[in-house]
Amino acid sequence: MDRARIDEHKAVGGVAVRASGPGLLLALLATVVWSGSFVASRALHDSVPPVQAAFWRWIVAILAVAPFAARETWRQRKLIRRHLRFITLASLLGVTVYNTLVNQAGLTTSAGTMGMVMAASPVLMAVYERLGGARLGPRRVTGMLIACTGVLLLVGKGSLVPDMAAGDLWIVAAAVCFASYSALLKRRPAGLGGPAFLLSTFVLGALMLLPAYGISLAAQGGFEPTAGTVGPLLYVGVFSSAVAFFAWNKAIALIGAARAGVVYYLQPVCVALLSWALIGEAMGPLHFLCMALILGGVVLGTARGR
Repeated sequence: MDRARIDEHKAVGGVAVRASGPGLLLALLATVVWSGSFVASRALHDSVPPVQAAFWRWIVAILAVAPFAARETWRQRKLIRRHLRFITLASLLGVTVYNTLVNQAGLTTSAGTMGMVMAASPVLMAVYERLGGARLGPRRVTGMLIACTGVLLLVGKGSLVPDMAAGDLWIVAAAVCFASYSALLKRRPAGLGGPAFLLSTFVLGALMLLPAYGISLAAQGGFEPTAGTVGPLLYVGVFSSAVAFFAWNKAIALIGAARAGVVYYLQPVCVALLSWALIGEAMGPLHFLCMALILGGVVLGTARGR
């Protein structure tokens, strides 16, 4: 290898290493914030219908993002129109369907179980990357398998065979949507800014929810705006939508969906701790054992070798 190519290789490697730290931190921020959204969805299960909770989440998110993204979105309106099919698909998977399924699952499934099942979505993210030609590496695959074992033991209550109730199928579908959305982000059009992309997907996602929202209002009636309903909606609208989606999208741009997905395995740990502290869901020795497996797998899977 000549001197020029060696220098180029070092430069590219240096960029990757510099991007790795911020990328992992952004993925961790999104994971922790999203963990709280499962607790919020569970807290709303008997007071706000799932579709209405999803619709108002995105209305709040639009209001939170618009002051920072409206100008850029207007400047890039031609680029957005040119790639409207891609943005619409991303909106459908990541905004309209994914969060509605999470809210639906919250009617019959505990917050801890939702976090555990969602933690399996990085496996599909890694499969998407491998199909796209990316090499995952033995360290990352091993870490992913260890973390996935911890998730399966949690879901299976000590067995590697999942013990899933009928309501858990909603969260499985949500996990597939989220993994597909994350894999799709790698194909985000060049030049389309992060804030403009977020605002566009939020607006399109809310518009696609509007017919279902109208049907829910007619069939189920509205909900009473109290501290117990408005507070969780503000959390999922501002933090779980505006902050977490921006952090996750940026993390994937820096380190890729598969590597960010390994950090996402921390979600069942965060959800279990939050649901125990905030809404009194039980934790036992099995939870701590599985958390150790998940944390160990994350550390191994995200570590960069020499």
